[in-house]
Amino acid sequence: MSGQVSQSQFYQNLKKYYTFYTGGFVTFVIIVGIFEQMGVPNKILGYMFLGATILLYAGIGFMSKTADVSEYYVAGRRVPALFNGMATGADWMSAASFIGMAGTLYLSGYDGLAFVMGWTGGYCLVALFLAPYLRKFGQFTIPDFLAERYGGNLPRLIGVLAAIVCSFTYVIAQIYGVGLITSRFTGLEFGVGVFVGLAGILVCSFLGGMKAVTWTQVAQYIILIFAYMIPVVWLSVTDTGNPIPPIAAYTSALPKVTALEKEFNDKSTPKGAAEESVRAIFRERAAAADAKLKGLEAGGAGYLAEEKGKLAAKAAALKAATPVDAKAVEAAEKAVKDFPTDPAAAKKAWTAAKGGAAAKAAPVAAHAEPFSATGKTPEEVEKNRANKKKNFLALILCLMVGTAALPHILMRYYTTPSVKDARTSVTWSLFFIFLLYFTAPALGILAKYEVYNNLVGSSFAQLPAWVSNWAAVDKTLMAIADLNKDGIVQLAEITIGGDLIVLATPEIAGLPYVISGLVAAGGLAAALSTADGLLLTIANAMSHDLYYKMIDPQASTVRRLAVSKGLLLVVAVIAAYVTSLKPGDILFLVGAAFSLAASGFFPALVLGVFWRRANYLGAVIGMSAGLGICAYYMYMTYPFFGVNAPLWWDIAPISSGIFGIPVGIIGVIVGSLISPAPSKQIQELVDHVRYPNLEGDINTAGT
Repeated sequence: MSGQVSQSQFYQNLKKYYTFYTGGFVTFVIIVGIFEQMGVPNKILGYMFLGATILLYAGIGFMSKTADVSEYYVAGRRVPALFNGMATGADWMSAASFIGMAGTLYLSGYDGLAFVMGWTGGYCLVALFLAPYLRKFGQFTIPDFLAERYGGNLPRLIGVLAAIVCSFTYVIAQIYGVGLITSRFTGLEFGVGVFVGLAGILVCSFLGGMKAVTWTQVAQYIILIFAYMIPVVWLSVTDTGNPIPPIAAYTSALPKVTALEKEFNDKSTPKGAAEESVRAIFRERAAAADAKLKGLEAGGAGYLAEEKGKLAAKAAALKAATPVDAKAVEAAEKAVKDFPTDPAAAKKAWTAAKGGAAAKAAPVAAHAEPFSATGKTPEEVEKNRANKKKNFLALILCLMVGTAALPHILMRYYTTPSVKDARTSVTWSLFFIFLLYFTAPALGILAKYEVYNNLVGSSFAQLPAWVSNWAAVDKTLMAIADLNKDGIVQLAEITIGGDLIVLATPEIAGLPYVISGLVAAGGLAAALSTADGLLLTIANAMSHDLYYKMIDPQASTVRRLAVSKGLLLVVAVIAAYVTSLKPGDILFLVGAAFSLAASGFFPALVLGVFWRRANYLGAVIGMSAGLGICAYYMYMTYPFFGVNAPLWWDIAPISSGIFGIPVGIIGVIVGSLISPAPSKQIQELVDHVRYPNLEGDINTAGT
C-alpha cells in the first residue's frame, strides 16, 4: 500500500483511501437495512455482515502482502501518527473494551470505573516512560530491546516467554469474543464460531504481518466506533430525548435507576416484597450448599456417594410415579448426570453455588455508590467495603502499569517514521480511545435502566425476544426463571452476563436488526484487530527473537518469514482450542494479561531506560521473579484451576500484578547492585535512548 512515494503524498493517499472506505461501509449498512425491510431473514443478514467484514479485512491483508522484513515486522516505519493512533486504538479496544467494559459497569457500577481509569491512565505512562524511547531504539520487538540493553540472550529469552504468556492469555479473550459474536448472529455452535472467527483473524495478518495488520486495524477502528456509538445514541434519545449519552445517563437515567434500586430493597413496597420472596429462595439455596460443603468436609467421598444415591433414588421414584412428570424426570436425571465425580470437583461446584446464591440473596447494590458492601454485622460490612477499595486501587495500578508494558501495544510505536510521530500517535491513540471510554459508563446506566424499568415487572408469558435469543447462546450470559411462581419477572430472577450488554443493546432498545448486525461487526472488528496484533507479537517473538536471533542467525529472509507464518498458524489453532474450554470471562482474561505484562516487562523496561546501573543479572532476576510470582498467585487463586488457595490480603487474582510489580522492581535493583555495572557501550546506548529528540535510530535494520 505504501509504494515509492513521499511521506506527505503517502499520507494524502491514505486519507483518500479511508474516506472512500468509510463511505462504502455506510452504503453497505444502508443496503442491508433495505434488505431487512424487504423481509430478508435475520440469519442471512447476519451472514452478510460477517462475510462482508471478513472479506474486507482479507482484501486489505492480501493487498498488503510483503516479503520485506521491515514491512512485515514494523510496517516499514512509515505509518503516520494519525493512522497509527487509529490502529493503536483498534489494537487496544479489544473485545474487553468493546464487549466487556460496559457490561462490567452495568454489573459493578462505580467499582467498574477501575477499568476505565486504569486503561486510560496507562497511556500517560506509555507517553512519558516508554513510547519515544523504544522508537528511538528502533529494531523490531520488545525482546530485541531487552537483549541489546542488558546484553546476552537470557534477557531476550525471558522476554519471549513473558510476551507469549501475556499475549496468549489476552488472545484467548479475543477469540472468545469472536466465537460469542459468530454463534449469536449466525446460529453456529460456539465452538464452531470460534474456528470460523479464527479464519478471519488469520487472513488479516498471515500474508502481510504488521503492514497488513496496521491497515486492517485502521479499517476496523472506523467500523467499531460507528457500531458502538449509533445504538447508544439511539437508546439515549429513546429513553431521555437527549442525543449525548453521558449527559442523558447521568442527568436523567441514573436518578431513575437509583430510585428503582431503593424500591427493590424496600420490603414495604410491592416490588420490594416480590424481590424479598425470591431472595429468600436464594438464601435457602446458599444454606443448602453450605450444608453440603460441611458434609463433604466431614464425610469426604462417602458423603459424596450418599448424596448421589439420594438423587438417583429420587429420579427412580419420579420415573415410577403415575402419571409420569417428564420434565421432572428429565431434571432429576440431569442432576444425577451432572453430580460431581470427586470431592475436589464437588467442593469447587458447591462453593460456586453457595457464592452465587448468596450474591442473589443480597440487596441490590447502588450503582452510583462507591464500594457498596453487605454483611451480617456492621464490622463485616466495613471489612468488605475496605476490601473493595483495596482491590479497586490494586486493579487500577495493574491496568495502568500493564498498559505501559504490553508488547503488542509497544510494538506499534516502532512503526512510526520518527520519535516525534511516536509521541503524537500516543495523543491520537488517547483521543480515539476516549470516544469509546467516555461512552461506556453511560451505556451501562442506560442498559440498567432498560432492564430495571421494562424487563423487571413484566410477565413471563410475554418476555422480549432478546431474552430467549441470548439464553439460547449461553445460559451464563442470559438466564431467567420464575422462582417464586408468580408469573412476574423479579430482578433477582434474572442472570445477565456482562459480555451480553453491548451486543444486546440494539435488541433491548428495539432497534432494527441491521443495527444488531452493525454492533456485531463492530465487536468482531474489536476482537479481530487485537487478536491480529497479539498473534503477530507471539509469532514474531518466536520467529525473530527465538529462531533467528538465538537458533539460526544465518536464516534467509524467506525462511524467517515462513517460520513466523507457520508459528502464527500453530499458535492461533492452540488458542482457539483453549478458548473452546471457556477458561474465564473476557474481562478477567484481559485483566490477567495486564497483570502478567506489568510484572514481567515494566520494571526491566523502565529501569532499563532511566537507570544506567541496571544490568544483565538484575533484568534476569527481576523479570523472572516478577512474572513468576504473578503467575503463581493467579494459578493458586483463580477458580478455573481448581486450587482455590486463600487470597493474599484479599487481593483478587485479576490484580496479581500488585505482587509481581514490586518483586520485579526489587529484583532488578538488587540483582544490578550485587553484580558489576553494565559495559560502557551499553551505558552509552542508554544515554542515546534517553534523548529521543536527537536524530537517528539505533540498529534500525534490526538484522
